[in-house]
Amino acid sequence: MLGGLRGTVRETLFTAGPDHPGNKQVPVTARVERLVSHVRAPETSAEMTIDFPSVTAESFLQELKRSLGEDIHEDEMALQASADWSTRKSLISGWWEKERPRLVNTMVARQHAATRICQHCGNGPAVIRCCDCRPHPFLCGQCDVRVHQGQVFHNRDSMTLAFFHPLPPTTCVVERVLTQCERLVPLEMPETICGCLQVSSSVIAGQSIVVVTMNGRYDLRLPQIICKACEATWSPGVDDLIRNDYWPATSHYSTVYATDVLFSFEELKMAAPGMSSQAFLRMLDQRTVRFGRSGNITADSFRKSFLEWEAVRFEVDKLCQEDHFDCPACNPDMLAVSVDGNRKHYRFKSAARSEEKAIFDGVFIANDDDVAKFVDYVHTSTSHVSGRGVCGGQWSAARETSQKSSGKTDEEGLELAVCRHGVLLRALNMFRGEIFAYPLYLQKQMACKPVKFFAMDVACKYWPYLQRVREKCPELQDLLTMRPFLSVFHAKAHDFKCEVKWSGAYQEGAGSTLGEEVEQCNAFLSRIAVTTKHMSKAGKVTSQF
Repeated sequence: MLGGLRGTVRETLFTAGPDHPGNKQVPVTARVERLVSHVRAPETSAEMTIDFPSVTAESFLQELKRSLGEDIHEDEMALQASADWSTRKSLISGWWEKERPRLVNTMVARQHAATRICQHCGNGPAVIRCCDCRPHPFLCGQCDVRVHQGQVFHNRDSMTLAFFHPLPPTTCVVERVLTQCERLVPLEMPETICGCLQVSSSVIAGQSIVVVTMNGRYDLRLPQIICKACEATWSPGVDDLIRNDYWPATSHYSTVYATDVLFSFEELKMAAPGMSSQAFLRMLDQRTVRFGRSGNITADSFRKSFLEWEAVRFEVDKLCQEDHFDCPACNPDMLAVSVDGNRKHYRFKSAARSEEKAIFDGVFIANDDDVAKFVDYVHTSTSHVSGRGVCGGQWSAARETSQKSSGKTDEEGLELAVCRHGVLLRALNMFRGEIFAYPLYLQKQMACKPVKFFAMDVACKYWPYLQRVREKCPELQDLLTMRPFLSVFHAKAHDFKCEVKWSGAYQEGAGSTLGEEVEQCNAFLSRIAVTTKHMSKAGKVTSQF
């Protein structure tokens, strides 16, 4: 109970923060005392038999003050008390400037390879420093072999030359001389491989393999079990590597990636979409050199291996009935769908050409052939007005029809459909600019579930177009059950009468829906276009997935 009360008081204090108007000129202690004065003691019951330590308001206040750091330095108190941002930044910069000489001395002293005794056996002099073995980083040669024969991914430094020198895992110190040795990939191995006694089996070094982790490249050997009695052997296969959190880079698995590398790259792409895989691998190459190893990581094999890993995970999610392009909050009925085009997602015709089929073709981005057939069907069934629509003399809308570009681009952009919560639902590649047939295709795809509003930034031009197409294509009749919704912010640039008639701000039942949710997704996806415009068609579709 005391822990919960402490958490409540701490949350109350730090929710307001030092910049909160109610906390100006009020010390932390005073705020704590006011809070404690309102805390009631728990009601006791005659049935309770467990003895709790007596907690008074004074003891609780003292403990809380210690946890909040009431005895911190005066400069830090001034920093917390200051409500002015520039003053706080000035105090922080002053602290770093004052501490910098001491930090330099500490950094230089850390590089001094003083004579040490092995912290594991306490007998011989230390010749190895392993920062991953803290709190006992210094080891003699024998202890280094014993400990790091299994911990091959530890980063070690030798001390034999009176300074710290990074060592690869395949180098050890024997009588103060650097010696080459073989290290095995840590894997789970079967206890027995035959019916012979277990003592007749031994583990030897198998084929060479490159293992890539977040610390770079390691040149190791696969373990192999051999029975001396019956000459039976066991070597790990792809299934064994995957069960041990490795992912193969090639069919012969001469290179494998720790799955942590693949997860990290995926998360980094979400945080920095414009970053390429080559930049990520250059970072891993730098870490390889930093820790005393050598060798580069092939970009093509990493990219292909990563995409195959994503494909397998996608299939696993399908087995678990997880749909990444379905909004849980919009089930079973969807209030609104927002559709708009993104012209930044073009691709050059001169980009890499490949006959390889996209891994996720048709999953998120619709198949180009299906979209082209639908567009041709709509255009041949109805008559279209050439030129761009204009609303109110200022707002230039999308076209009803347009020819495919004869310029340097192949795909001219991406048309997206997003729910009101910003979840991507469907997309297609644009080859003719922003024509109305593209959002019509997405609207037809979204008609599989009840949708109340269909939001666009040119709904005032699109909806009359839909009504005209419906007359020639009666199978699209159901699309008119949706209600047109002009994006609230875009409506401000339309004609006033148009805004009153079509704007979502005046639609009954729309609530706080803006119809601008697709713009949020475009702000994120546009950063990917820096790299996708130079990719092959299959690579672009897979990367955008």
